This record gives sequence, C-alpha cells and structure tokens, in this order.
Amino acid sequence: MRLIRSVLSALLLPVLPLSALAGPAPAADTAPAAAAGPAKLAPAKADRNDPARVEPDHSVSKGGDPRIRAQLEGLGYKYEVDKDGDFVLTFALDKQRSQMAYVLSGTQRYGKLEVREIWSPGYRGGDSQLPGDVANRLLEDSQLSKMGGWVKQDGVAVFVVKIDAGASQDDLDDAIDYVVRAADKMEAELTPDQDEF
Repeated sequence: MRLIRSVLSALLLPVLPLSALAGPAPAADTAPAAAAGPAKLAPAKADRNDPARVEPDHSVSKGGDPRIRAQLEGLGYKYEVDKDGDFVLTFALDKQRSQMAYVLSGTQRYGKLEVREIWSPGYRGGDSQLPGDVANRLLEDSQLSKMGGWVKQDGVAVFVVKIDAGASQDDLDDAIDYVVRAADKMEAELTPDQDEF
C-alpha cells in the first residue's frame, strides 16, 4: 500500500499549484517584482514648461549654425545656406541618382536634451495629403529603420533623423549618409524612373 501511495503522490505532483510546493511566501519587501502583481507607475517629473512638440526656433542666424558650418567644411561637403539658415546639400548616388539633404541650424530642447534634425525628402503627394497606401508604406519603413523615420511636410514625405546637437563630425556624417540613402531608396520605390529630389 505504501508503494501505491508514493506513486499516486508522484502522479498528482504536476497537478498541484507551484505555490503549494514552495512553502511560505517570502516577506513583501523581498518578493520578486513579477510576483508582486501589476507594476506601479513611476510618478512623472514636474512639468518643466518645456513643450513636447516642435516650436519654431527664431534665434537661428541666417548664416547658419557655425558648429555645423565647421563640421561640413571639415568633411569637405559643398553646401548652400537657405533663407531659414539651414544647410542644403546635394549628393550624387549610384545609378545616376542624386539626393538632397538638409541639416537644420535650429535645434530643439527638452530638459537637458538638445537635438538637431537632418532631413531628406523622398515623395511628393499630389496635394497637401499623402495617399493612404503611401502613408502606410512610410509607416512600415519607419518601424524598420535603424534610426529616424518619415514625417509629412506640406504634402512631401521627408525622412528625418534627430541627433544630439553637439554630435561629433563623424556622427553628423553618418546621420547625413543614412538620411540620404533612406530617402533615395524610398523615392526610387514609390516613384520609379523619377528622381525629383
């Protein structure tokens, strides 16, 4: 009879809840976080009166940010400065294609962060809206992107990478290269045999 009971106990073992086998629960302050139930939300920091959305930067010099000017010259890039003080570059790519990029002089701040945007246009819609299938394709591409994503500017789809405003010359170069290649690849996909940008 003893053998039958021990076999029966072994067969019932997987059916018992694990808590029944573990013994008494540890004290509340030593319990693992996962076993403590739903995680509590951390309190938000006090409002710093920093807008979370982009505000126009009216302090930009019409000559452009001297930090970017020095870095672009150090890289040997030819550029123009537009009326907004942003740097405009055009690159020759493979297969007889070219692509424009913009390095914005104005930066955006939030708390201690200061970021700069690098843009490259990739698609122009017929009006101020993008077709639904194009918008969906751009969202898919943004999700797969190593850095940056697509935004809409007055009916134009623009690929944007945001980097630290104090990024090194090499980091700026990598960001420009990535923006240009990502935008040109999408332009070639969405508008084959065209090279507007």
